[in-house]
Amino acid sequence: MSTDTSSRPHRASRWEDRFVNAVARTLRSRGWQARIEPYTGYGIAADGDEDGWVRVLGRVMLSPKSNQRAQGVDDPTAIEEDAAPEPRARRARAAARRGPEPLRAVRGWRSFFTAQLPHAAVEIVVDGVAHAATSDRGGYVDTVVPARLTKGWHDVQVRATEDGPAGGGPSVRTPVRILDAHETTGLVSDVDDTLMVTALPRPLTAIWNILVLHEDARRPVKGMAALYAEIEAANPEIPVFYLSTNAWNVAPALRRFFAYHHYPPGPLFLTDWGPTNTGWFRSGREHKRRALQRLATELPQVRWLLVGDDGQHDPSIYGEFTETHPDQVRAVVIRQLTPTEQVLAHGAPTPNVGSRTQARAAAGTVTVVGAPDGESLGRELRAAGVLPATGPRTVRPDTMSS
Repeated sequence: MSTDTSSRPHRASRWEDRFVNAVARTLRSRGWQARIEPYTGYGIAADGDEDGWVRVLGRVMLSPKSNQRAQGVDDPTAIEEDAAPEPRARRARAAARRGPEPLRAVRGWRSFFTAQLPHAAVEIVVDGVAHAATSDRGGYVDTVVPARLTKGWHDVQVRATEDGPAGGGPSVRTPVRILDAHETTGLVSDVDDTLMVTALPRPLTAIWNILVLHEDARRPVKGMAALYAEIEAANPEIPVFYLSTNAWNVAPALRRFFAYHHYPPGPLFLTDWGPTNTGWFRSGREHKRRALQRLATELPQVRWLLVGDDGQHDPSIYGEFTETHPDQVRAVVIRQLTPTEQVLAHGAPTPNVGSRTQARAAAGTVTVVGAPDGESLGRELRAAGVLPATGPRTVRPDTMSS
C-alpha cells in the first residue's frame, strides 16, 4: 500500500524503519505473535475460460501470543474483519434481528498504538489455492492473485507464516467483493465531511481521531446514508469504494461507523501517515489520484459516481479524473459545506478557486451536482436523470440522522 515514488528511502523513512524493526525484535523476543489485521478487498469474477483476480489487503501486526481477552490484555486493535456480508435479503433479515454492531467506547488514540511487522511472509488462500506474499515496510499486504470466484461476497483466508521464536499467527477471514466482469456502474465516496461530520480544520483531523473519546462522537452527514440506499436500489449490484486520507489504523472504527449508520459495505482505500520514500509525510491528493487511476485501469468498463465535498480538493481531483477518463464517469456529486465548515476546512468561507474552476470544467463533460445534504443531492440526481425520477425508493427513516 505504499505510495512511494522513489527507490531510495527518505531519511525519515530510514529512521522510522530502524525504530519499527527494533520494536518488532523486542516484542517477538518476548513471545508476541504475528497476526493479520484484514481489510476488505475486491476483484473480478472468472469469465468463461478466463480467470478472474482478487486484490487482497491487510496488515501484519504483533500482539501477545496468548488470547488477549482471556489474559485481560487491552489490545483494541486486534479486531478481525467482519465476514463477507450475506446476500441482500438475508442480510436485511439478520440485521433486523440483531441490529448493527454498537459503536465502541474506545478512545481514538488507542488505534494508533500498534506494532507492525515489516517484510513478513504471508499465506493467502483463495478458493482452496494458497499464494505467498510479503508485507511491505509498514507491515501492509497489498497483492493481486488469480482466482475463479463468482460475483458477490466471498471470504479468503490470510495468515502470517513467519518463522522464529513467535511463530506465525492464526488464519483470519478477509471479505472480498467480486465484481462481474461486465459490471458497468460503481460508486467512489470520500469520508470526512462527505459521510461523517468532521467540523475541524483538516490539519487537525489526525488529532481529532486520536483524542475523540468515543466512536459514537462521530456524526453522519444528514441524508447521505439514505441517498446511498437509493443509489443501491437503482443499481442493485453497484460496488462501493471508500476513498479517504484517514490512516489505516482507523479502518475498524470506520467499518463500524458505516455499518451502524447503514452505509453499504465496501473496500476502504486509506493511507499510512508515516514518512514515505520521498518525504516526511504522504500526499493526500496523490493518494486519491493514484487510487482513482488504479480503479480506472483495473475496471475500465465501470462508469463511476464520484462523491465528495467542496471543503478542499475533491472537486479538483474528480475534475482531473473526468478530463482524462470522461467515458468512465457517470456523475460527480459534491456535498457543499456550510461557510463555517469551509472556514474550518481551508480558512475561507467559500470553496477555493481551484476547486470551483475544476468543477466547472468537469460540468462541461459529465453531470455535476452539488447540494448541502444527502436529501438535496438526491433531488439533484433525480432531476439530472442519474437516479430514477419515480419508482420505489429504499429509504429507511433511521438513516436520516443528522
